[in-house]
Amino acid sequence: MSALLIASIIFAFMLGGMLLGSILRVILPDDHTQADSKDILMTSAGTMATLIALIIGLLVTSAKGTYDDTSSTITQTGADIITLNYYLSSYGPEAEAVRKHLPQAITAAIERIWPNESTHGADLAKMESETEMTAVYHKILELLPKNDSQKYLQTQALHLIDNMLRSRWMLIEQSQDELPRAFLVVLTFWLTVLFAQFSLLAPRNRTAISALIICAISMSGAIFLILELNQPLEGTIKVSSAPLHKALILMSTSGDNPALGN
Repeated sequence: MSALLIASIIFAFMLGGMLLGSILRVILPDDHTQADSKDILMTSAGTMATLIALIIGLLVTSAKGTYDDTSSTITQTGADIITLNYYLSSYGPEAEAVRKHLPQAITAAIERIWPNESTHGADLAKMESETEMTAVYHKILELLPKNDSQKYLQTQALHLIDNMLRSRWMLIEQSQDELPRAFLVVLTFWLTVLFAQFSLLAPRNRTAISALIICAISMSGAIFLILELNQPLEGTIKVSSAPLHKALILMSTSGDNPALGN
């Protein structure tokens, strides 16, 4: 279920809570919404609002952390690719075949994670079965160093490939992390009750109703952001593919022995 659909459902429940509160305001006796009863309702609504604000604040922080971690992983992978290309070019002609295969592996990875650069999610099944980077790893492993310099470059290249393979599986595992449905159900219940209380206490005029609707839209928008940021490879808000594209550009424009500092 998409983040937009879940946020829309929760928004509909909040509107339902507002409608319920309006109905209760009409059918309940006046003493249920005035004097001491009104104070209790306001205290209850304030307590629930504080609880919901804390929960949503923590969720936003956690989801933003997940998004930043994924973005950092992509950036680090781009840097590793540029460094790997440098090591392979420095190794000599023996590694040229591996070096030419590297852009193909990176292009395939981009197409899996950012298919057509659209809002479609990453193809996790294809990411799990990806073999291009594994093939690069084995090609580097099959190199036969002739001196200590080549041995060092091979070791460093294998270390970088190992990091990239680990990062790929980290992205796959992070994509499995979703908010529990039970939690969303409880949060929806809290919001529905909260807006029912707001509507029960609010005066019946357009200003009050408009304010409640705007508040409901803001709440559903916050939930949408949480769900989107928690799945940084899918949906509308995705991590940028710029670091990998930059690596491809540098590889295509580099000479026989590009300098890392350029």
